[in-house]
Formats: sequence, structure tokens, C-alpha cells
Amino acid sequence: MEAARTIREAVAQVAAVRRTAGSDPLLGQALGVVKRLQSRRFAGTYADLLRSRTYAAGARFFLDELYGERDYAQRDEQFARIAGAIERLFPEKIGATAACLAQVHALTEDLDLALARAWLVSAGPDPARYGAAWRLAGRAPDRLQQLQAVVDLGHDLARLTRTPGLRMMLRMMRKPATAAGLAALQAFLEGGFDTFAGMARERGAVENFLATVWEREQHLSQLLFHAEPATAEAELARILGQAP
Repeated sequence: MEAARTIREAVAQVAAVRRTAGSDPLLGQALGVVKRLQSRRFAGTYADLLRSRTYAAGARFFLDELYGERDYAQRDEQFARIAGAIERLFPEKIGATAACLAQVHALTEDLDLALARAWLVSAGPDPARYGAAWRLAGRAPDRLQQLQAVVDLGHDLARLTRTPGLRMMLRMMRKPATAAGLAALQAFLEGGFDTFAGMARERGAVENFLATVWEREQHLSQLLFHAEPATAEAELARILGQAP
């Protein structure tokens, strides 16, 4: 029941973050601003991949499912309600991937909340304020852990595509999963499978994509933590200007 326990703990962490943000209107508003800005930042950082025939689907999947500003409450509610059922309804490999997703989501929400708190006591235009909030929030080890977890999730999804018969099994699970209240999780798994299966048709594409995410996110994190504020601000402004 390792996957079920992991999912329950992660969802509880996310619920605590939501309660905290919901109890303070200014903090909740700042959290929304931060999420929208981070979504634009990701779109700008990977503008070239979002236009690429090979990598567009992967970049869009990461943007929508991991770095986006959308409300994941429905998926979280399903996770919390049927954490134990995931291990009964889905193969072990899928349960582990679902647990990895839950952990990524929980850490991301916690870091976003810390950034929102720092945003409230920072000032300036968006690039300067974001950079200042990033440095004030700190937590460099957690940022590295978040990035590692995102890349690991990508590798997990890629490995699932190499499991014989799994795509057919996922398709057959669609109706039972929906009946069990797992529609949002089912959509994530099918979308992730199809996205990475499509990339895997080109030799080395998945590895190149995940290596690019690792390199660019690490570069930006190092820049925000260690470069002169003016340098970081200029780079953020350039990235945001590239967002489609």
C-alpha cells in the first residue's frame, strides 16, 4: 500500500496549502498571480519546444499538467477519495506513477505558497518582483528536489510506453475508471502515455526532452538564486516576452 499512503499524504499537504491560501485573501490573490506568471515563464522558456513537431506535445503536457495555472482540485479530490483503489484498479507501475505525480504536485503547491508569501513583501515590475520573491523564499534544495521529481515523472511515463499491452489496458480501463470516479486521473495517464509514446517514436527524443527541461530549469534556478538581480530580471523579462 505504499502508493496509496504516498498519495494520501501528498493530497493532505495540498489541502493544507489550499486552506492556508483560502484563509487569507491577499495571500490567495498573490498565489494566483504567481501561478499565472510561472505558467507564462514556462511557456517562454520552452517556446521553441512548443513550436517543435517532435517536442510540442511533451512541452504542452508538462505546461498543462505540472507547471500550469489550472485548478487541479478535481484530480486531487479523486486521488484522496480512491488512493487505495488505485493499487487495486491499475497495474503496479501505474500506481507508482500516480504516486510520483502526487508528490510532485504537493511539493509544487508548497513552493508556490512560499513564493506567494514572498511576493507580498516584494515590489517592482513582474520580472524584478518575481526574482526578489524567489530569492526571499529560498529553499534551493527543495527546488532541486522538485525538478528531479518532474524529470523522474517523465521517465516513469516513458517507461510505461514500453510496457506491452498497457495502452490497450488503459483504453479498457476508461469506463471502469470513470464509473469509479477516476476520470481526471485516467485522462492524465492516457495523455501522458500518448504524449511520451509519440515522442518515443523518434530515437532519443524523450531523453533529449527531459535533459532540456533539466538543463533549462537548473540554469534559471541558479540564475535567480546567484546572479545579480539586474541580470536575473533581464533574463526573466526576455523569457516572459517569448511566451506565446
